[in-house]
Amino acid sequence: MFDVAIIGCGVIGASLAYTLSQYRLRVLVLEKENDVAMGTTKANSAIVHAGYDPAHGTLMAQLNVRGSEMMEALCQRLSVKYARIGSFVLAFDEAQRAQLERMLENGRRNGVPGLELLDSETAHRMEPDLADEVCAALYAPSAAVIDPWGLCIAEAEVAVRNGVTLALRTAVTGLTDAGDHVRLHTTAGDYDSRLVVNCAGGWGHEICAMTGQDEWQAYPSRGEYYLLDKSSGDLVSHVIFQCPTAAGKGILVAPTVHGNLIVGPNAVDVDDPLCRETTQAGLEQVAAIGRKSVPGIDLRQSIRNFAGVRANTSEDDFIIRPAAALPRLLHVAGIKSPGLSAAPAIAVYATQLLADMGLPLEKKPDWDGTRTQICFKELSEAEKTALVARDPRYGRVICRCETITEGEIVAAIHSPIPPCSVDGIKRRAGAGMGRCQGGFCGPRVLDILARERGVSPLTIGQDGDGTYILAGRTKEGAQA
Repeated sequence: MFDVAIIGCGVIGASLAYTLSQYRLRVLVLEKENDVAMGTTKANSAIVHAGYDPAHGTLMAQLNVRGSEMMEALCQRLSVKYARIGSFVLAFDEAQRAQLERMLENGRRNGVPGLELLDSETAHRMEPDLADEVCAALYAPSAAVIDPWGLCIAEAEVAVRNGVTLALRTAVTGLTDAGDHVRLHTTAGDYDSRLVVNCAGGWGHEICAMTGQDEWQAYPSRGEYYLLDKSSGDLVSHVIFQCPTAAGKGILVAPTVHGNLIVGPNAVDVDDPLCRETTQAGLEQVAAIGRKSVPGIDLRQSIRNFAGVRANTSEDDFIIRPAAALPRLLHVAGIKSPGLSAAPAIAVYATQLLADMGLPLEKKPDWDGTRTQICFKELSEAEKTALVARDPRYGRVICRCETITEGEIVAAIHSPIPPCSVDGIKRRAGAGMGRCQGGFCGPRVLDILARERGVSPLTIGQDGDGTYILAGRTKEGAQA
């Protein structure tokens, strides 16, 4: 019997698992994919929003601002890349300037620090490559960029190290109210837990439907992106937004914590959270609107296109409340933008709701909420020399674009949540993140994965289950 079962291990589920791991509890995390951070967490804008956009008085506003305040210290504890670079929201005419003034007032009511409305001259002095037509900008110095999947992985690893049970490849298929607990039916068997938390992201409405009551409607929305080479990474030094619309915060142009430039996303309604394809029409829209903000974007420097799906619902606010038809189930759903920004605060808020639902919270005296990860290229020369002397694998560069060593890849493979795919290594160690997108290092990473895991290279996938890279025949002649 578990005390809490969390359904889903994106950044919200991982943040809650991390927070709960500091208490004397039996916590279970169920994830249907072969790794954590496999949904929206690995395909988003990677922005920590300041909090001027959500309507005052909403959970979204409260948790966005609080989460933004918590994020920098959390990332420092977990060796997660984070950079507080600030953001601009641009106005191109007087009507949009008036919209910025309303956002300024809303942000101040939400408690966002340092907000300032800039005139055209000041905005262009701070960001020389903005379009000439920009007449004003809302400046939010507390906005930041982050490694979103890195945060999810780090929190999940710390949770597992502190006793949380993670069950991968375990999809929830049904829920049964057993009175003093809930029985979770999954593709890997049944689990019993006194309380359950729905952190299923784009599939949250499906978990809700298992209670016999539809509390909201799901309206998933796909957003497409360009990721540009590091040669374009310094085109702007802040996150550049346009005025938001009903479809969302709009298409942004921003540096990433890895030194690239990201442009996107658009907003296209889709039928399924798995609709993550990119389209010519969508990317043309992203390019045109991105260039309205920063005309000098050179999309010939694009090294990757990708898409993510927002967990939009029929409710404007985050859905964080006990289920109407199953009181032992807590919904943490509809976590669209600014969900990443709010994640640490959502976890604290959900933990308090669980306490209100009867969960005892007794702190562990020996809880360790930190994680240290070696990034070889960021070490001093003396540190590099000493590390290679201890472990020569750190002296063998596997990913030339990103200077990722064999030692870093092996460390990732033997981490608390071992990756089983080439992209799993990419998200942990960074191999394959660079200009060639794994064209050079991919086969080497595959070989190291197979060697360290003691499996055939034929069983290694690119990412999710079934995405095999190699094909061959067994000794018996059957197709493999």
